Amino acid sequence: MAEGERQSPPDSSEDIPPATQNFIIPKKEIHTVPDMGKWKRSQAYADYIGFILTLNEGVKGKKLTFEYKVSEAIEKLVALLNTLDRWIDEIPPVDQPSRFGNKAYRTWYAKLDEEAENLVATVVPTCLAAAVPEVAVYLKESVGNSTRIDYGTGHEAAFAAFLCCLCKIGVLRVDDQIAIVFKVFNRYLEVMRKLQKTYRMEPAGSQGVWGLDDFQFLPFIWGSSQLIDHPFLEPRHFVDEKAVNENHKDYMFLECILFITEMKTGPFAEHSNQLWNISAVPSWSKVNQGLIRMYKAETPWTMEPRSLFLTGNPWSSFQRATEASSLPLRVLTWPLDLPCPRAGPPL
Repeated sequence: MAEGERQSPPDSSEDIPPATQNFIIPKKEIHTVPDMGKWKRSQAYADYIGFILTLNEGVKGKKLTFEYKVSEAIEKLVALLNTLDRWIDEIPPVDQPSRFGNKAYRTWYAKLDEEAENLVATVVPTCLAAAVPEVAVYLKESVGNSTRIDYGTGHEAAFAAFLCCLCKIGVLRVDDQIAIVFKVFNRYLEVMRKLQKTYRMEPAGSQGVWGLDDFQFLPFIWGSSQLIDHPFLEPRHFVDEKAVNENHKDYMFLECILFITEMKTGPFAEHSNQLWNISAVPSWSKVNQGLIRMYKAETPWTMEPRSLFLTGNPWSSFQRATEASSLPLRVLTWPLDLPCPRAGPPL
């Protein structure tokens, strides 16, 4: 089959076993620096980081046009995101004195707040209906803050947590991992960029010129993994306009760079100093390793939206976190006794 074609297998939702656990509405637990320590010592944190690294390994060396399986659950998630995209068209920005933070976003968010559980119910099979209210909270937290009308890496992390929860309850499977990044998360990025541009959303918890990016982080991690061992594209090339324009449709990292250059003016080295420095790193593998270390150390945990991480059933081990040293990093144990994809040795 040619590169870029997609395989759509028959519906496998009947294979998902009935839920055997009780689900609860998540609540915010991370508000202070000591809370962060507790979170990072929890099994939930190990699961979340393991999930990120599993996907990082899964997309290594692969273009966005790589052939991958598209399950029914993946298609339903894309349809959910398409609905969010359509609502943006239906709720245009309003005229207001302030240039940033268009208040029409609050109308858009109110619609999501009202419909979130119904949207999630289209993805989760009826045998897992009890999980819908809990999982829907992460979806609502992943699109920005309706009070401040801002968006940042904490919201992005909430969407990753949303996907991780779907994996933990068995809706998404091991063989969905490439599609999770290339089809679902990539579509999520498109919708979030449309939100940011349409409603002129402010960056949440931005570190300004010293931050990697105002809005995203994960596509830089997974995008750099895509470029590992590339035959001719090196880190120095992502600051080259021609290289970005010719290759951005194949690599998430370059698509992020293109979006930055569209949104910001002036020399790249001035408005995106961290990325400019990264362009001097000799290999994509070193870029990838460095970004993972940065993510675990700084983003989104030290940003203002850190309170977005909630504790419900999938993250219940957060509440039982030990005060001992950090748990060893492990790859997420996928449900249904499926083989666990390895994410390489601990960093």
